[in-house]
Amino acid sequence: MPSFVVAISGASGAVYGVRLLEYLLKEKYRVYLTLTHEARFIIRDELGLEWGAHFSETAEILKKRYADFDLVYCDEKEMTAPIASGSVPTQGMIVAPCSMKTLAAIAHGFSSNLIERAADVTLKEKRPLLLIPRETPLSPVHLRNMLTLSEMGATLIPAMPAFYHHPRSIEDMIDFIVGRVLDSLKIENRIYQRWKES
Repeated sequence: MPSFVVAISGASGAVYGVRLLEYLLKEKYRVYLTLTHEARFIIRDELGLEWGAHFSETAEILKKRYADFDLVYCDEKEMTAPIASGSVPTQGMIVAPCSMKTLAAIAHGFSSNLIERAADVTLKEKRPLLLIPRETPLSPVHLRNMLTLSEMGATLIPAMPAFYHHPRSIEDMIDFIVGRVLDSLKIENRIYQRWKES
């Protein structure tokens, strides 16, 4: 069963991670999901979804919400989770969105939580690591950390939607970014309109 790691960090733009999660589940992939404590509140504030305040509460909510899908939810503090080891094969990891704190930790190997550790594992195993950085404007520190990760083989897909396809809704702009993530993972998709596509 092909599987991916989806991580949602504490930056604005949790909708990217939730949309990607639901697309992958719908397409019958196994998804290992982990999110930071702050991400739960951003999901509530930006999406109006109540995912609980603690691991056990979130686990119960997700179990009901995605009962028909292959979702494995891992607590950000659970450093013994399957995705903390390179011996558990995945086809890649996506951090959507990726806060500058999380990006810095990944760039410098500071594995203080499961997102950072799973990203470290993904890099060392030479699997695809995709990050959707969500910050503006960018400081020299942010840019240096992004360059460091790019040089290590990570793919950075900033949350910068195009407008050549004349988006008519926020969902169209979200799907453009999620579609580019799927393209980078070599997952065929038709969720966004491509350049010059009629």
